[in-house]
Amino acid sequence: MALMDQVTSFDKVSGVLVCQSGCILESLNQYLESRGYIMPLDLGAKGSCHIGGNLATNAGGLRLLRYGSLRGTVLGLEVVLPDGSIMDCLSSLRKDNTGYDLKQLFIGSEGTLGIITAVSIICPRKPSAVNVALLGCEDFTRVLQVFTLCRDHLGEILSAYEFMDSESMRVVQTHLKLNNPLQDNAFYVLIETSGSNASHDEDKLTAFLSNALDSGLVTEGTVATDQSKIKSLWALRERITEALSHDGYVYKYDLSMPVEKIYDLVEETRARLGTSAQRVVGYGHLGDGNVHLNVTAERHSDSLLAAIEPFVYEWTAQHRGSISAEHGLGFKKRDHIHYSKSKEAVQLMQRIKHMLDPKGIMNPYKTIPCAD
Repeated sequence: MALMDQVTSFDKVSGVLVCQSGCILESLNQYLESRGYIMPLDLGAKGSCHIGGNLATNAGGLRLLRYGSLRGTVLGLEVVLPDGSIMDCLSSLRKDNTGYDLKQLFIGSEGTLGIITAVSIICPRKPSAVNVALLGCEDFTRVLQVFTLCRDHLGEILSAYEFMDSESMRVVQTHLKLNNPLQDNAFYVLIETSGSNASHDEDKLTAFLSNALDSGLVTEGTVATDQSKIKSLWALRERITEALSHDGYVYKYDLSMPVEKIYDLVEETRARLGTSAQRVVGYGHLGDGNVHLNVTAERHSDSLLAAIEPFVYEWTAQHRGSISAEHGLGFKKRDHIHYSKSKEAVQLMQRIKHMLDPKGIMNPYKTIPCAD
């Protein structure tokens, strides 16, 4: 059986990569780095996930703040349709306004409309200077204020702004024995800068950190410039999901909403569940308004699930958020789509699904609820 894991072509001038859908994300990044480029997508699961699956779920990742979503970086797709025909829209053009942008139908469709077999994607240059800072904050209001200050001072070199609450940090320390170089704080912020001039970037980062400390927005911080320390700081954020699995059963929610409301939901969920939950944590991509709300317990409990759902979905809908920011709906959330999409929007999705896949053979029972 073919692995579909080959790079078809790469243009060193334009940075356009054409590859098959079975390529592993980390392998693609290694291929590009040797040529002075990187993938515009980076995930904690990069060592095992395939680019085709990333496209099918419209994965967001750690650096969406800098490089944007896959919808903006993918130039073309090759897709096998439900009737067996192959749609070749594997364009490498940055501009093409001939008719509908059909590739967008399949990005984020979770395999319900067709099978992505190849992709054309534009890749950014590999930054020659990368810095990572881990900062401590006393409350979430300061986390938001640091983000504003960060954008003002770092501007074009800011590539990631991640936040973690104290429970997130505690779980990676407890289960994975990772080292937190800071004292205990209510919140932690991980900032990454990437650019082409090391001294310029370091000067900007130093000025930002000095301002953040002097203004009392940050209690303390540490900066990494060498690869080993950068990797150890990123591990504190990237391995939270792995650490949570050691608690037992994990109820996972991937949500987006206005950034000022993100942690309100975590706090209200924690207060609502009380001692019935082992742990309630909140962390995520503050730069694009995406919070991962995770609740752990020793084992699955119907009563605990009933206390979480539909409360979390209703709260998110009330604040005009999305119940699935980057992980997709699958079959568990498909019947909750109405919390984020109107009746008319869902009906149009159902018609598109029926038109392309009248027999319902493509990833059945996923994403789109059955029509009435």
